[in-house]
Amino acid sequence: MTVKELAEKLGLRFFTGQAGLDRPVTGGYTSDLLSDVIGHSQEGQVWITLQTHRNIVGVASLKDLSAIVLVKGFTPDGETIELAETEGIALLGTSEQAFEMSGQLYQLIRA
Repeated sequence: MTVKELAEKLGLRFFTGQAGLDRPVTGGYTSDLLSDVIGHSQEGQVWITLQTHRNIVGVASLKDLSAIVLVKGFTPDGETIELAETEGIALLGTSEQAFEMSGQLYQLIRA
């Protein structure tokens, strides 16, 4: 499944344009601690977080994550969106809580 297909199935908001939408999704990782994501996430995963600052893009790029999903209706600033587009990382959003989004992502990936 691609990031675009996942986003459409989960009804996610697109903050970035076409950046990274064709990347394959292999799983998910939920955490708000950047050091935890750096230490434990894996290439191709979708990262679920409430963090919105530009450092999330750096971490996602470093770990070669497929996308970032911001939860609880949080929105990134323009600088974060611009950096995500430059790095080819899809930046998506939802009003759902991290727990609910994690469960929905898990069900979709494992189906």
